[in-house]
Parts: sequence; structure tokens; C-alpha cells
Amino acid sequence: MKLKLPLFLFAIAIIFSCSSVKKTQEAINFGNYDEAINIALKNLRTNKTKKSNQPYIKMLETAFKKVTERDLNKIDFLKKDGNPANLEGVYNMFVNLENRQQQIIPLLPLYNISTGKEAQFRIRNYNNDILNAKNDLANYLYTKAKSVLENSKNKFDFRNAFEDLNYLNDLNPEYMDVAKLMDEAHFKGTDFVYVTMLNKSRKVIPMRLEKDLLDFDTYKLNNFWTVYHNNRQGNINYNYQLEILLRELNISPESIKEKESLLEKKVKDGWEYKKNSDGEILKDSIGKKIKIDIYKRVKCKINEVYQTKSTQVIGQVKYYNLNTNQLLKSFPLTSEFVFENIYATYIGDKRALSKQQKAYVGNTFIKFPTNEQMIYDSGENLKSKIKTIISKYKFQ
Repeated sequence: MKLKLPLFLFAIAIIFSCSSVKKTQEAINFGNYDEAINIALKNLRTNKTKKSNQPYIKMLETAFKKVTERDLNKIDFLKKDGNPANLEGVYNMFVNLENRQQQIIPLLPLYNISTGKEAQFRIRNYNNDILNAKNDLANYLYTKAKSVLENSKNKFDFRNAFEDLNYLNDLNPEYMDVAKLMDEAHFKGTDFVYVTMLNKSRKVIPMRLEKDLLDFDTYKLNNFWTVYHNNRQGNINYNYQLEILLRELNISPESIKEKESLLEKKVKDGWEYKKNSDGEILKDSIGKKIKIDIYKRVKCKINEVYQTKSTQVIGQVKYYNLNTNQLLKSFPLTSEFVFENIYATYIGDKRALSKQQKAYVGNTFIKFPTNEQMIYDSGENLKSKIKTIISKYKFQ
């Protein structure tokens, strides 16, 4: 077995190598030249003089030549086409041409070990081509974005202009006044939403609740293209209005209910030794005396007191387009808050009580919250409902 294992591993290596060579050739045949180059480079970096890696040298040479010719022909075509939208493609292809040959250069020279012939790779300096293409692209992106900012009224155009400027800023940092134009594109592309609350419930809303409901910073809903304001700012043309309409505020009366119960339970009450009919103590297989639990029935009378009071808020969340003064969408809004306290007293053996009932015994009467406090306490649930509605609704 010790002699057969190395042979087996060698056979596996040969099979894997053949499979990799075949895969590289197939990539070339299908025009997937970069895939072929990557496979060849991976193997040659390990050992470029290894006999089994020799096929990769020729395939690398072929794939590099073909992909270079293809890209240069494509660049020539795009330049002749004259469409400025092609400038990004031209720039990216020049960058790819340079990056591709920079991966190969560290391995050069590459020789066929059987013939001694050196593989030929036409290495070219693309620096000027890259710089010229980058400058042409930068000028195109800048001119295009500036034209949009000066002439368009469409927010999606402004957002696209921002993306172009952001790309230009990455491509060529501090290019002219790009930073200023990005701020302008962002401002013009943002949906500003004016938030209001209308109370038609005929009940007074606590000022702190109204403040909390309109404090959209706590909702964490502002994003890059949507900003909510509860106070109008003079320099902003608001596109939408979000109205929180409260129609009903229902508050239940304070309720106290009592429930008296007589409980009986079989409980463990100590232990004793197990005996036979003659009164002799029994032992287990190892001679240890056997113990058994003693149970008894216990009784207890418990009086449970339930305090409850609840609030219910019913309303709507409405979206308006302020440019057309149209109602866009309306969502129902309901929220409930329940104050509940349970306490209890008992007479008898406490062991007859359940775990929950024992917890009630530890409680005491609590003063009912005021109506104002009840309404305010419903606010967190109300905010959660509002946030869910807003998170699901998209303006555009």
C-alpha cells in the first residue's frame, strides 16, 4: 500500500493537470481569453519551468495576442463611432489592456524548455492612452452633468447626474468644481417631505406626544434621497406632504374586578423509608435504604384583583403630492395601549397556588394613570405603526 499511494497521487495530479489544460484551451476556443490567461498564469506562477506546465506558455501567448487585438479593434471602432457615451468603455479597455500585461510581465521571459524558443508578448506603454481617455471621459461627464443641472427638472436626471459626478470624483479627484456640483445635484434630486399632524378626535393631545410623533429624527427614516421635515424651511420646495390624521382617541373607564377562588393541590410534604408488609425497611440492589416521597392535600383561598384601563387611537397616514395637490395614498392607522395590574391576597396554604398566582401575591394596588399619561404611553406603539407604513411606501 505504501508503494501504491504515491502512484495514485501522481495519477490524480496528471488527470487534474490534463483537465486544467483542456479547460484553458476551451476558454480560448470560446473567446474567453481572460479566463484562459488567469488559468495559465495561476499554473505558471507556481513553476514556469515545470514540464507539465509547458502547454500553458503557448496558450498564454495565444490568448494574450487574441485579446489584445480584439480590444484594440474595439477601441478603434468606438473612437470612429464618435458617440461620447463610448468614452467610458474606451477608458476601461485601455486600463484592462495595461492591467493584463502587468500580470504577465513578472513571469517574463517564458521559454519552451524543449526548443529553447522564447514566447513572444507585445508589451506596449498605454500610459498616454489611459490619460487621454480619462481626460476625455472626465470632460464628457462634467459637461453632461452640468447640462442636466442647468436644463432638467426631473429628479431622476439629477440623481443620475450625481452618480456621474461621483464617478468623476473617483476618477479624477478635485476636478474643477465637481464637489459643488455634487451638492447641487444631491439637493435637486432629493425628495423633501413636509410632515404634519391633524387632530380631529376632539380630545387634547399632550404636547410632548405631538412633539415625539413629529420628531422624525427618532424614526431614522431619512435616507440619501428622501428627507422629512416637521418645520418648513424657506429655501426648500417641498414635493410631498405626509399627514398624520388622528380621528378617534378612545379611553376606557378605570376597571377593577375581583375573582375569588378556592384551590386544592396535592403537594410533596417530606419523605419516609419504604417498608414491606412486615414493617421492615427495604433496600436497593447495593444495600441502600429506599426513600419515598410523602404527599398531602393542601387548600388555599385566593382573591385576585384586576386593574385595567386602555386607550385606542384610530386615524390615517396620508400622502399628498404638493406639486399637483393630489392625494397619493392613504393608510389606516390604529394603535392600542393597555394598562394592567393584577395583585392578590390569600388565606390558607400558599403551596396550593400556581407560580403566576404567587407572583400576584407579591403585587399591590397601583394608582391608575391619568388620561393624558395613557395617551402619551400609546405613543411608542403609534410611532412603530407610523414607521412601518412609511418604510413600505415609496414616493416614486
